[in-house]
Amino acid sequence: MGRMEGKVAFVTGAARGQGRSHAIRLAQEGADIVALDLAASLPTVPYAGATPDDLAETVQAVEALGRNIVATEADVRDYEALEQALAEGVARFGRVDTVVANAGIFGVGRLDTLPEKAWREMLDVNLTGAWLTVKAAIPHLRAAGGGAVVITSSGAGVHASPNIGHYVSSKHGVIGLMRTLALELAGDSIRVNCVLPGTVDTPMVQNEAMYQLFRPDLTGPDRADFTQAARGLAVLDVPWVESVDVSNAVLFLVSDEARYITGVALPVDAGTNIK
Repeated sequence: MGRMEGKVAFVTGAARGQGRSHAIRLAQEGADIVALDLAASLPTVPYAGATPDDLAETVQAVEALGRNIVATEADVRDYEALEQALAEGVARFGRVDTVVANAGIFGVGRLDTLPEKAWREMLDVNLTGAWLTVKAAIPHLRAAGGGAVVITSSGAGVHASPNIGHYVSSKHGVIGLMRTLALELAGDSIRVNCVLPGTVDTPMVQNEAMYQLFRPDLTGPDRADFTQAARGLAVLDVPWVESVDVSNAVLFLVSDEARYITGVALPVDAGTNIK
């Protein structure tokens, strides 16, 4: 039996990248999945968003493992849509035990020139979206007798970095959200933690805006140029971690192996956090 046998996990941002990886990893350990993703691009984000086809691939990957999945195209900023997605999941599976509030976006810009729309969209998706995701799930976690929540923050949640101040602010806020929820929900036997990924090999990182951010000395830098720069971020000799590395940390935090761990911000970053 897997570590998630008989459990149901709600995963946002599940169409690709870390979210898809989390859904698959939890399904490998026996969980059924309630998946949600906007499956669309956003106007202030400098890379293409996930698509309905991406979300369909996540569904296929989970089903190929012999697990069940309910997938919804919806925005984490829409509380009613979150409630509806969870209601459909509970109607199908009978419960929700685990929440992985993973949906998030990235952007680039100095705070003195950043458009207000870019600030608001970043905070609304990354911070407000995480809060609304957990808020919508709390009644179901209570009904299940408790559960576990993991919210995706970032190494930028504990360190400042220039040119991405709106992202840094959102991810710092996520850690404060997590710690407060951990205090408020402990009496309901609901544990709440964060993962702090470093650079992860996903579309959020592998795009022209990120390449230019790391290699401003070049015109039109590519993946190879970015790889060279990214290798210097960590203490281990890698340019980035893989999504499954973060997923393994998520799995641990939501499993019974971490039954007494709550209020923790766990880096998965090849040592970037200690430099």
